Amino acid sequence: MDIRDATAEDAAAIAEIYNHAIRHSTATWDTRTVDVANRRAWIADHQQAGDPVLVAVNTETPGEKHILGYASYSQWRPFDGYRHTVEHSIYVHPDLHGGGTGTALMAAIIDRARARGVHVMVAGIDAANTGSIRLHERFGFSAVGHLPQVGVKFGGWLDLTFLQLTLDDRAEPPS
Repeated sequence: MDIRDATAEDAAAIAEIYNHAIRHSTATWDTRTVDVANRRAWIADHQQAGDPVLVAVNTETPGEKHILGYASYSQWRPFDGYRHTVEHSIYVHPDLHGGGTGTALMAAIIDRARARGVHVMVAGIDAANTGSIRLHERFGFSAVGHLPQVGVKFGGWLDLTFLQLTLDDRAEPPS
């Protein structure tokens, strides 16, 4: 597998993976599926902001699933004071969960954040998604908050767990 920056040509595969998560999981609390144009615009918006969208690409079996998963991040909140904090997302093709794609994407998105000088990465995860929480903990993320019943999907309330990873040991933020 290779990990590279996404292009507009990857939008259909990204939409397919994301739409599966929308329809079948609480990995996202989105309830409306997206189309290819939406994901092209989403990729372009990230690139214009200087934020990565990475894709894991199958290099071993031509003709099989080409895009195995994707990862992205963007500024955590839209205020300048949060400019050194990002929130990330990782989605893996549903046939490939537990096969190492998420681990590879996590390592790559953390490396990209460090290279950009990001100080903190935040993850907001459905509290019942123990697989994702464990993946984050393996990379050093710590649970820092729990918000009960702040979401709803599939007819039930959802709790949100926040995890955080500090990427550097700077005592003072850069100016």
